[in-house]
Amino acid sequence: MMRNHGRLVLVPCPYQGHISPMLQLGTCLQSLGFSVTVVQTNYNSPKHLNHPNLTFLSIPDGLSDDEISSGYHTSLVLAINVNCLAPLEECLVRMMKNQQPHEELVGVIYDELMYFAEVVANRLELPSIIFRTNNAATFRSRDFLLQLMIGGHLPFSDSASQELVPGHYPLKFKDLPISNFGISENILQALTNMRNIRTSSAVIWNTTDSLEESPLAQIKQECPVPIFSVGPIHKFDTAASSSSLLEEDTSCITWLDKQARKSVIYISLGSLASMNVSDFSEMAWGLANSRQLFLWVVRPGSVIGSEWVESLTNDYKEAVQSRGCIVQWAPQKQVLRHEAVGLFWTHCGWNSTLESICEGVPMICSPFFGDQKVTARYVSEVWRVGTHMENKWERGEIEKIIRMLMADDEGEETRQRAIDLKNKVEACAREGGSSYNSVKKLVDFIMSLKLRD
Repeated sequence: MMRNHGRLVLVPCPYQGHISPMLQLGTCLQSLGFSVTVVQTNYNSPKHLNHPNLTFLSIPDGLSDDEISSGYHTSLVLAINVNCLAPLEECLVRMMKNQQPHEELVGVIYDELMYFAEVVANRLELPSIIFRTNNAATFRSRDFLLQLMIGGHLPFSDSASQELVPGHYPLKFKDLPISNFGISENILQALTNMRNIRTSSAVIWNTTDSLEESPLAQIKQECPVPIFSVGPIHKFDTAASSSSLLEEDTSCITWLDKQARKSVIYISLGSLASMNVSDFSEMAWGLANSRQLFLWVVRPGSVIGSEWVESLTNDYKEAVQSRGCIVQWAPQKQVLRHEAVGLFWTHCGWNSTLESICEGVPMICSPFFGDQKVTARYVSEVWRVGTHMENKWERGEIEKIIRMLMADDEGEETRQRAIDLKNKVEACAREGGSSYNSVKKLVDFIMSLKLRD
């Protein structure tokens, strides 16, 4: 019987791209001997039943309906950091008062955006560890962006947007993780708070040396605390439970089962991005004109001014007939590992990118905001396992890119690089690999913090 190392508290940020890796980390640590409690906000709470080995506690977040519906995610995060400090402290005090000797609270692991958790941990004399759910290249680009903001060099000109960022090859200025809402004091405050380590004991990163050896090495030189690169963390989630906030339509798997190997394009642009009807139409007709099979996730409300897909005409439906399957949400990891899927058109969120890399599926990159732009540049120009669709969406260009990646010699080369990269990343997660060893070192480190107390 595995010895209980004590209890860890995990504090995720309440957005899909942050919840998934945090719960995967929690499941991994639970399998290695820790009891794990996830303290979540009422807003965007994950489904408890999918994670029976984790304990969930909710705290009030103080968010109004107007704040939640505003779409200003940076403002929401800043509000949560103010509103949740006292409720989290009360929650942890109760846990410590009622804890059993074999389940002593040994530390707090918090999403970099939930930095109020570090303040609480410090007050209660608990070790705290930061979990960064984005890649290392994004972190470094944020540092450069902060320098530009503090120096008054933003916004930069259109001509400068195409220039390379000094010391951050291959990033261009237009790839820097700037919000679509522009630069504000809120964004400056959030970037500063995310960057600071203050009193935390270590940093966990959902990335791997095989993907980001150079940016990780540079960060480790500058970072005053240990860094544990444990990604892709979903490879260590032995339960492989869904952490989706949206209902997954599994009927698409039955549709995929009927298709030939590597014949289907999978399209999903994430849980937050939205597009106008014109871009949606160009996307639809580019898919139709490519004559390829496709599984298309269209999230309700993601097309501005539409409930779902009502803007697709009867002419379009006749043109695609049975070649397309459109769903509101899909079990993405299951889709990407399906042998029928040969290409992923993605927004380049970090979780989606890691999942695609781990299955050897090449990508079409259509980033919308923030870290997605950094990741898209790395996918296309560093790892060279996809094509960055940078120009205005136009059906002819979309058709051309799809045909190139699905049928042409250039696409075959990209597909081979994707397989090679998959093998490298998988090696990191296997016994003896860098990520595998990093997970083991993380457990030893947490235990050493417990002994110090």
